[in-house]
Amino acid sequence: MKERILRIREILNEGEAALITSDICITYLTGFPHSEGYVLITEKSCNLLVDFRYIEAAEKSVSSMSVVSFTNAFEKINELLEEAGATSVVIENEAVTLSAFESYKKEIKAEIIADNKLSKLLADMRIVKTAPEIEKLKKAQKIAEEAYLEVLNFVKVGITEKEIAARLEYIMKLKGAEKVAFDLITVTGKKTSLPHGVPSDNKVQDGDFITFDIGAVYDSYHSDMTRTVAIGNVSDKQRKIYDIVLKAHLKGLSAVKAGVSGFDVDKVSRDVIREAGYGEYFGHSTGHGVGLEIHEPPYASMKSKDILKEGMTLTVEPGIYLPDEFGVRIEDTVLVTKEGFETFASMPKELIIL
Repeated sequence: MKERILRIREILNEGEAALITSDICITYLTGFPHSEGYVLITEKSCNLLVDFRYIEAAEKSVSSMSVVSFTNAFEKINELLEEAGATSVVIENEAVTLSAFESYKKEIKAEIIADNKLSKLLADMRIVKTAPEIEKLKKAQKIAEEAYLEVLNFVKVGITEKEIAARLEYIMKLKGAEKVAFDLITVTGKKTSLPHGVPSDNKVQDGDFITFDIGAVYDSYHSDMTRTVAIGNVSDKQRKIYDIVLKAHLKGLSAVKAGVSGFDVDKVSRDVIREAGYGEYFGHSTGHGVGLEIHEPPYASMKSKDILKEGMTLTVEPGIYLPDEFGVRIEDTVLVTKEGFETFASMPKELIIL
């Protein structure tokens, strides 16, 4: 945490302070997730500002900076700026709403600088994961996988999509998850053609595909994995589509390594599906970064200009979605290495028929 603060100080000019207001970046700099707080970094001090609701917990868990309680946030910020001799404040231009920006200009007794340097630095820092971050991501993945394996024993004809999702969330929390990483996708039958289908009271039937798009949060870090399984039996068409998606997934993984663009990873996966004649049924990007947020840079898409670097994370998740029939998606989250990748997932990818 202290190294991250030092990097922020390096971009500040004389008399400047940095005001971090986004919940995600405050968590990144303090290790303390909460809402409605501020981090103020000056040449002489670094403070986490919180209100009464968070002060006791913050004082016990934050060691990278001083914890300051406020009743009026702007009064406290002005007080700290005056103590530090700061005459201007750099803000996260990509994280501040217009109304918040107007409030800062009105209430903070310093020049407000809304250029891109603070947001860009924080993004550049967060996109490459440290060893402790990687361990948290692996733990989040392990929790999700253990829950997935237990729930596979629970799935049978007649159970509802909501029951599957609820059981997964319950087991994840028993195993140490703070929460699920997103609204879990556990859809069956024709609904598997919906990339972000919502679990309902629909019941599993013989011959269904089931989409498991799942993830857990551990110490603020997310996991993301998708597997498609079948119930009872599968048709020749279902198996064919599954095999195409699996090939696209494996090809995409094989393209991942430092120096490769997100565009190229997407293209390798997408070309497999296009050449099989199903390009129009793969309408989303191939992948995204995972960390403190479930979707964050880098991206693997047809528009991506991101160049992968060692230490980045990336999902590889091609899919084919046939309207009113079924869909298949397979997804791993991987760590980019100099020579390739390290996958966080240990679950098999061959088609499982329950």
